Amino acid sequence: MFSEADLEAARAAGVLDEAGYLKLKAFLAGRVSLQPAPAAPSQTQSQSQNQDPAAEKPRFDVTHVLWYTGALLVMTAMGMFSTTAFAALGGGALTVTGLLYAAGFLALGNHLWGKNLRTPGGLAIAVAVSMVPLSVYGIQDAFDMWGTGNANPGHYRDFFEYIRGGWVIMEVATVIAALLALRFWPFPFIVFVGTFALWFMSMDLAIWFTGGRFEEYDTRREVSMFFGLAMILVAWLTDLRRPRGGDFAFWLHLFGVMCFWGGLSLHASDNNLAKALYCLINIGLIFLGVFLGRRVYAVFGTIGIMLYLGDLSWRVFDNVLLFSFALSGIGVGVIALGLLVHRNEARLAAWMARNLPPGLSALRPAHARVVG
Repeated sequence: MFSEADLEAARAAGVLDEAGYLKLKAFLAGRVSLQPAPAAPSQTQSQSQNQDPAAEKPRFDVTHVLWYTGALLVMTAMGMFSTTAFAALGGGALTVTGLLYAAGFLALGNHLWGKNLRTPGGLAIAVAVSMVPLSVYGIQDAFDMWGTGNANPGHYRDFFEYIRGGWVIMEVATVIAALLALRFWPFPFIVFVGTFALWFMSMDLAIWFTGGRFEEYDTRREVSMFFGLAMILVAWLTDLRRPRGGDFAFWLHLFGVMCFWGGLSLHASDNNLAKALYCLINIGLIFLGVFLGRRVYAVFGTIGIMLYLGDLSWRVFDNVLLFSFALSGIGVGVIALGLLVHRNEARLAAWMARNLPPGLSALRPAHARVVG
């Protein structure tokens, strides 16, 4: 059912003229007045609703904040905040610790999931998946399975700090575990754990391919860019499927654009044409954000445009008193650009809906076609 606010948004975006707005409003009002009162749901319907994975919608309240905070504390305690004394336990002990944690949280998550407590249950499953890198690291460390050209990368805590080829197997195992978990417990935050591992993999793969040679900066940038493009494509396809029960593509979009934009922005060049092309790609990211209904692309695109304009002003006003004023003006211009995009976002989306060819329109996710 459309609300009056939806109709007003359609009128403001130019989808409806004034006459059409009034006619449609009167027509819908008549339908509402003639519609019979909804029947009381049967016991079977109530039970089926309780079993719907999307029944418990995410909310920003104290309870949900506590659930997410607790899960993140466990993840970080066994990850980036783990101590060297913890690592000194040895590979075998680390594997046993990781497997015990994973089994415990898996059992807890499955129990809560069965009780229809989707959020705490899904978070517990996500914690279980986050134990996979620790378990795999312990096995590799115990049996010295680091591979040629990728010697022991150091303590487990270094996994979160340093780019090294020895981490790739841990990341692959984490992604596989996340996919398996999503098969049985479809909870969006599990995607976060998997995409976090993919993000690390995008940086470590180049070191893996080059046998640990850190000076291969061009290769590292290219791998990051194409890895990011692949993640964006997967996120796009996920949006087109739009599975019920949550936004499963959000983390893929976020980490995908981080990988792509990061690799793109690290391409240092003194060629003015290459820099202008960089600016055009960032403008394209803004339009891609509107096309896909994902504002994260507009955020990174705006940052990229700001970097280009800042570099341009530095070259034009180098050692000139006006540089600070020029840079301040660019900042004001970026704010104005943000306001312009915000004010015309619905209008631009409506224009796309009217003018895109059917083939392109079919490639837009369903939520991106909603105007208002």
